[in-house]
Amino acid sequence: MFTILVVEDDVELRGLFCAVLSENGYHPLESGDGEEALRMMEHSYVDLIISDIMLPRMDGYELTRAIRRSNMTVPILMVTARDAMVYMRDGFQAGADDYMIKPVDVNEMLWRIRALLRRSQAAHDQRITIGSTTLLCDSYTVVSGQTQTALPPKEFNLLYKLLSAPNRTFTRLQLMDEVWGMESDADPHTLEVHIGRLRERFKTNGDFEIITVRGLGYKAVAGREENS
Repeated sequence: MFTILVVEDDVELRGLFCAVLSENGYHPLESGDGEEALRMMEHSYVDLIISDIMLPRMDGYELTRAIRRSNMTVPILMVTARDAMVYMRDGFQAGADDYMIKPVDVNEMLWRIRALLRRSQAAHDQRITIGSTTLLCDSYTVVSGQTQTALPPKEFNLLYKLLSAPNRTFTRLQLMDEVWGMESDADPHTLEVHIGRLRERFKTNGDFEIITVRGLGYKAVAGREENS
């Protein structure tokens, strides 16, 4: 079930959108302003956002810019009463993916949502799923249940490499070459530091564990090994 965040300060319209989404098999979340929407996204994974432009505290343009500055590629459908071309231009330049003018035809809204989600799914093909944990390459993000963790690129690439072949042992040299590159000045201690950070970040994640293979390197195993 796709989760769609509706950001709209008109309570009646927000309720209508959420009701239509629920009736069509989506899981709606609702927010009355941009700041609240950003706080919700810190704790909930969202597949698509429907956002008004005129919002209290943080308008739809700034909300969209903030999301794009965070390197999140979640599709954004902007909905507004403003129909001038300049407003549409500003919305797309801020990072919106599509635009609708009020009053909204909810059937057209559903068609646009389906199209945006299809494109988004195609862009997210590069992903790994282990249990309830998914690694998203486009945003260097690890999603586990309702929690999403954005990682620095090197940490993400290291974890992605290990989880791409569960139970396979990768030597330290293999990991250094593939994550840092053969020409890098990084030393084995750098690898150990990154492994340590990943273990600390995901120490409560029951879907995988990073194991040290003495004398060789590291491997990722599904679940948690006892006495490890």
